[in-house]
Amino acid sequence: MDWRTKLLDPKPQARQDYASLATPVYRGSTVVFDDQATVIDDWQQADKGYSYGLYGTPTTLELASRIAGIEGARETFIVPGGQAAIALIYLAYCQAGSHALVPHSAYGPNKAMAEGLMRGLNVEVEPYDPMIGPGISDLIRKNTTLIWCESPGSVTMEIQDVPAIVKVARAKDVAVALDNTYAAGVMFDAFAHGVDVSMQALTKYVGGHSDLLLGSVSVRDDAAYTKLGSIYQQLGLAVSPDDCSLALRGLQTLAVRLEALEKATLIVANWLTNHPQIDKVYHPALPSCPGHDIWARDFKGSTSVFSFTFKDTVSATKVVDFINALNVFKIGMSWGGINSLAIVYPDLQRPDQDFGGRIIRLNIGLEAPNDLIADLDQATKTL
Repeated sequence: MDWRTKLLDPKPQARQDYASLATPVYRGSTVVFDDQATVIDDWQQADKGYSYGLYGTPTTLELASRIAGIEGARETFIVPGGQAAIALIYLAYCQAGSHALVPHSAYGPNKAMAEGLMRGLNVEVEPYDPMIGPGISDLIRKNTTLIWCESPGSVTMEIQDVPAIVKVARAKDVAVALDNTYAAGVMFDAFAHGVDVSMQALTKYVGGHSDLLLGSVSVRDDAAYTKLGSIYQQLGLAVSPDDCSLALRGLQTLAVRLEALEKATLIVANWLTNHPQIDKVYHPALPSCPGHDIWARDFKGSTSVFSFTFKDTVSATKVVDFINALNVFKIGMSWGGINSLAIVYPDLQRPDQDFGGRIIRLNIGLEAPNDLIADLDQATKTL
């Protein structure tokens, strides 16, 4: 055999009895079959075997299985990011003429998709008060096909009564999807509380180090699996096995990171609560947070992101000065990583509420809490 041909032979030459604690990184588009009779072309690789790299390699499916395991899901889809997860859910449950409901406090890009892509597809997405609870019954129409929940809400941190919403939705045969990123799939049991689909931006806590972009969509039953799977196939939502490998490594330290982050975040949040220039702290574990009683009832703990507002004696310009004076905290989007972040939302509004550019979101990382407090304290000297 010519040496050129030998070099292209994919059959391994080395011994294959190697065992490791790390999940191997399988890269590949083409799946090789033993013979024509065994060739399959199906996205349901977890059930029917591998067909094409687009639908995942063993590395991808290992991550999906691990996420499904901690969430108690029938199955999990791994997608390129949190926004891709949102798109997959919208497109699976909504079609032209559908009506969907999304809370005012939802992730900004979710609302942008509702007002952009979904509106262009003739899907009406109606915003609702996140604290509505069972009152959501009055908003459900005959053509309502999807209710979004996000608890806590983005930035303003409202805790939703998800079980109450699910009870109403189930009685009217409407699916409920939950953005469960804050809880990392473990601090709030989406499926025990009746949710149909639970999504996460794995970019946040599962990745944990601000160096990957991935999302997950987990389903409660076969019906949801099939509904989402066909759209997943059509969209071609392939992900990098290398990123999946990083997420698998992140899962191994998720428990210890969440424990450390919860403790440090509460220390910082309580310090801010007692600061004379702070008006309100929006942290689910504190009574000042909307829906705190629901959090105490339904959640197993809190994580690293929360917000606070300055008193109205502090101008929006001074708030920006405060942010710019921070040293340990870095100014940046996203959260859930090991580094502490801060960002001001100058234009954030909610119905009947204008924060006047005085609301700041923090992500608490793994730095020493005393250093973080000292950084916040010195920055307040600019006010």
